[in-house]
Amino acid sequence: MNILHIDSAITGDASVSRQLTATITAKLQADNPDATVTYRDLAEGVPAINNDWFQAVRLSPENPTAEQQALIATSDAYLKEVQDADVLVIGLPIYNFTITAQLKNWLDQIARAGVSFRYTAEGPEGLLKGKRAIIAYTSAGTPIGSDLDFASGYLRHILGFIGITDVDFVPADRLAFDRDAGLARAHEALERIAA
Repeated sequence: MNILHIDSAITGDASVSRQLTATITAKLQADNPDATVTYRDLAEGVPAINNDWFQAVRLSPENPTAEQQALIATSDAYLKEVQDADVLVIGLPIYNFTITAQLKNWLDQIARAGVSFRYTAEGPEGLLKGKRAIIAYTSAGTPIGSDLDFASGYLRHILGFIGITDVDFVPADRLAFDRDAGLARAHEALERIAA
């Protein structure tokens, strides 16, 4: 089993999502002693896509410049980590009712037509099939699945769009109102997740 462990919280050691992703990853490793782990901390910075990225990565020039080669290499590196993974463990802290900017940038880097998805006569088809995602959802006040939650549904949708349809959430939500209850919900969900 190859595990891709992704954090995106900007709050360092105080981050509940980081604590949960570490716990989930440790549980997977305990149940699969031969598992390998690749760690990616998106809070260290993920380049946002722009016109230069589009010209280099999406248009795939025949003779890319050195700058274009660097943009392609960065996007390819993010994508290869996902392609090589059997399980993705993703920290999803809620900032302003949605996903972090760093996580959105990462998703933009890996959602690539003809590589992670393709359009067919029947509609779009995800190409990263046979993978599982376990999402550590944390929020101060936004209940998961509520009308205020613009994160979990989006993340489930975009992962499905690229072919990852086996998605579980470990929610520690409404922590500002009752931290103990929020953490208890997360640990209950953890116990239900089969490794």
